[in-house]
Amino acid sequence: METTNEKNLATFAHLSTLSQYCIPFGNYIFPILIWSSKKDKSDFIDFHGKQVLNFQLSMFLYTLILGLIAVPIFLATIFSTIPLNTIINDHHFMFHHFSIENISGIIIVGLIAIFAFISLKVAEFFLIIYASLKASNGERYKYPLTIPFLK
Repeated sequence: METTNEKNLATFAHLSTLSQYCIPFGNYIFPILIWSSKKDKSDFIDFHGKQVLNFQLSMFLYTLILGLIAVPIFLATIFSTIPLNTIINDHHFMFHHFSIENISGIIIVGLIAIFAFISLKVAEFFLIIYASLKASNGERYKYPLTIPFLK
């Protein structure tokens, strides 16, 4: 049976990832501090600390992959609408070659990338809240679609 202190620390480990919105890399720093300070003393905190860090690393990887897919497609869409000799010879290429027909592909790619990123962040936010509620109830929770970096 987990003590109230263990439940509170596990809950705070989950909720501390929300500090990413105020402090850069806060979603890694604070859970690592909580987890590393109590992982040897409590199996419950060790489990939740690993889950938090695995989830945050997975979200970083998914965001990185999304960026690596979206940026080249976005650049290819932009450069496929503009002739290469125009880019080299004309300094005002943006005004002459961007029309509604040419820009629609760029907008679609941009909107899909933005929608995917926002969806990922919203899912991350709600999963963090759900995991913290499970931890506060003394339950072990595994985030979905998490790569087990730490075992």
